[in-house]
Amino acid sequence: MSGFFAVYSNLVPITLLQGVIYGFLALGIMIPFRMLSFPDLTAEGSFPLGGAVAAASIAAGWDPITATMFALFAGCLAGSATALIHLTLRLNTLLCGIIVLTMLFSINIRIMGKPNQAIFAFDNIFDVLLGGSSRDLTMQILLILGMVLVAALLLLLFLKTEAGMAMRAVGANQLMARAQGISIWKQTTLGIALAGGLCAVAGALMTQNQSFADVNMGFGVLINGLAAVIVGETLVGRSTLTRQLLAPIVGAIVYYQAISMALALGLNPSDLRLMTGLFVLAMLALPGVTGRREVMKIRE
Repeated sequence: MSGFFAVYSNLVPITLLQGVIYGFLALGIMIPFRMLSFPDLTAEGSFPLGGAVAAASIAAGWDPITATMFALFAGCLAGSATALIHLTLRLNTLLCGIIVLTMLFSINIRIMGKPNQAIFAFDNIFDVLLGGSSRDLTMQILLILGMVLVAALLLLLFLKTEAGMAMRAVGANQLMARAQGISIWKQTTLGIALAGGLCAVAGALMTQNQSFADVNMGFGVLINGLAAVIVGETLVGRSTLTRQLLAPIVGAIVYYQAISMALALGLNPSDLRLMTGLFVLAMLALPGVTGRREVMKIRE
């Protein structure tokens, strides 16, 4: 037991930093799935896109903050591409996401000029914003936590505006939204672009945290993000807009602490994706199973 606590205590700061970074990703995954009813896989492409753009920009001499903004813009373009393909060609949203993330694999290599890019010799966003405390994990965690909370607050303020309510109306009922004169094209594209931008920011921050970007770094992030959203909604709920936006952030933090515990208990890292998949499957199936049991009780 002492060995477990020793390993776990060493993993906590690392996975806590990963959790707050993935809070951006979880927010980006929550928007299409929950607010727009737009099942989307683009996150697996926009996450490494953000990392590739940030790494290439920093290596080219741009400052880390500007590089992160470039990543945000690139992610918005990727999300817009998915939405426009769906709206123009009337293809299934999942297929559109698969097409875009497949194309992004080649685009990311083009951006970096190679499959991966190291930026160990360059300053990152922690060096710029934290100065002498840039290697302090606690300060890094607080910095990214502050950034993701500011992003959630800005998103909350936007969603309470007329444009934000129009976007939510499209996700709730497209027929009713169209009858009210709301542009389905505009609001869907805006929402998926925002989601792509948030996922790309997560990729940019992760790249600067680990000091390298790789074209395969997005593999499996969608299922991790979904797990974080489900965990957060279980803990925080989504009865209000504020709760809906806090849930992915809380879920990402808790989810990665659960991973720390699993690793400390001796779980093989290669088994984590299997366990995450089974967890998400169980959480998605639970409402249906519970509902059937309630129906059976009523019949009895």
